[in-house]
Amino acid sequence: MPVVTPFDPQTTALVGRAVDALAGRRVAVLTGAGVSTDSGIPDYRGQGAPVRRPMTVDQFLASRSARQRYWVGSHLGWRRFAAAAPNAGHEALASLERDGVTAGVVTQNVDGLHLRAGSRRVVELHGTMRRVVCLQCGQVFDRRDLAARVEADNPWLPLDDDLPLGPDGDVAADAVADFVVPACTVCGGMLKPDVVFFGEFIPAEKFREAEQILQSCDALLIAGSSLVVNSGIRFVERARRRKLPVVIVNRGETRADARATVKIDAGTSEVLRALADMLPSAR
Repeated sequence: MPVVTPFDPQTTALVGRAVDALAGRRVAVLTGAGVSTDSGIPDYRGQGAPVRRPMTVDQFLASRSARQRYWVGSHLGWRRFAAAAPNAGHEALASLERDGVTAGVVTQNVDGLHLRAGSRRVVELHGTMRRVVCLQCGQVFDRRDLAARVEADNPWLPLDDDLPLGPDGDVAADAVADFVVPACTVCGGMLKPDVVFFGEFIPAEKFREAEQILQSCDALLIAGSSLVVNSGIRFVERARRRKLPVVIVNRGETRADARATVKIDAGTSEVLRALADMLPSAR
């Protein structure tokens, strides 16, 4: 069956090799920020990506002004981040799961777009921006409800859609001394988005869930990740030790290019759509 999306001859040949490597196998999927760029969310390291100045968890916990700066930027970016829609790559992965080709998606993204596209088994390694957690009592809040509280407590806050959106759903913003930081309505404790900050460890149960997906499969498909973060390269190493085929789809180099069975330097939306069209259903 021909590739339905127009590629150059070299990419067409690589897509064909990827189909050969994955066909007839149960596939685990690992995704990174590059999967969501076609939804309007920038990636971390691609060409034209904004410079990142991530806040560490120690800064967030230690400084009220740091929390003000974080929450201002996070809230200003939230509306646009939450409004992003799944793209053809997310939808292709959901289709592959429905067809029994993939066992689920392990994602480094916090945007929730895999779930919104229809993927059912999704492990969000770095958490999700959909929830906010109280660090004192553990109460969980829906981010939409919290956003309404932030706007009610800070009616002067501009909602500027022209500010550049960051990969984590925030925008660059200066600290605002008058900004009222949201607090837990149950105990008054400190709130934090349910995401892994720099300096935090990924929860052990998340790694166990992700490893269960990989253990149940006999191939690994990586899409949109440069694998700079160790949480990604660990899965490549586990696949390599089991001698599983590894297919990488990413614009630009990754840390695992030399270990890939097939590396496709192209857009994830187009390639994943082609793979979904070409891989035979396991049902």
